[in-house]
Amino acid sequence: MNTLRVGLVQQCCTGNRQENIATSIHGIRAAAAQGARLAILQELHCSLYFCQTETTAGFDLAEPIPGPATEIFGALARELGLVIVTSLFERRAAGLYHNTVVVLEADGSIAGRYRKMHIPDDPGYYEKFYFTPGDLGFTPIDTSLGRLGILVCWDQWYPEAARLMAMAGAEILVYPTAIGHDPNDDAEEQARQREAWVTIQRGHAIANGIPVVSVNRVGFEADPSGAGAGAQFWGSSFVAGCQGEVLAMAATDCEQVLVVDLDRQRSEQVRRIWPYLRDRRIDAYGDLIRRYRD
Repeated sequence: MNTLRVGLVQQCCTGNRQENIATSIHGIRAAAAQGARLAILQELHCSLYFCQTETTAGFDLAEPIPGPATEIFGALARELGLVIVTSLFERRAAGLYHNTVVVLEADGSIAGRYRKMHIPDDPGYYEKFYFTPGDLGFTPIDTSLGRLGILVCWDQWYPEAARLMAMAGAEILVYPTAIGHDPNDDAEEQARQREAWVTIQRGHAIANGIPVVSVNRVGFEADPSGAGAGAQFWGSSFVAGCQGEVLAMAATDCEQVLVVDLDRQRSEQVRRIWPYLRDRRIDAYGDLIRRYRD
């Protein structure tokens, strides 16, 4: 098939796991009803964004893979006959946890997983306390719908990650994410941050000649410690085409299900006129493995 219909589920989250899962399921069903064959959920959609503060109680939210969430969403994938991208807090072993995306095949089986590689540690985003950096590399996941280059949130700021996925044959870059404004920032700074977020991901589409699908959470979540101002997640889930063109974008302030058609032949056409992979000077890039060129 030359067209792939993709569903993006942008949702608000609460402190009730079952409510969050029900919202995700409702969004997936809505996307499937509109013909979507690939449904993508936002980062850590089963809970509030717990990384606003550091507390060992937060680890109680983690679960094994396979586990409860993969059973629920695997059964839904099988029922609806579509591929689902879900984002989970993985308990790998006692004291060892990852921010992990699991891709569920249309028959309900696990097609593969990706563990978030770049882990931030910023005010309100204390992820290094919770997540061990991924150890599965930048490896696309093969599905019945094609090869998906899955990356997560903070990964989206790194062109190296997108490039390595593209070099391994990824046909689409997929970013489940949880990012928002600090309510204390003024409107101009908030706008700059959101535009930077959109722009860099559109750049990944352009530089690699493949579409980008970015699914972000939405709504205000208070800092449970009371120390911070909380996070106003800016939604704006979007799909960019192979030349960075925005094909669709969700609202900044409400839950929404986007359904977008991707032209599966477009990458071939664009890469023939903009052959960036051909012209890469791999003989001159050795210093990229250094932290900094002092």
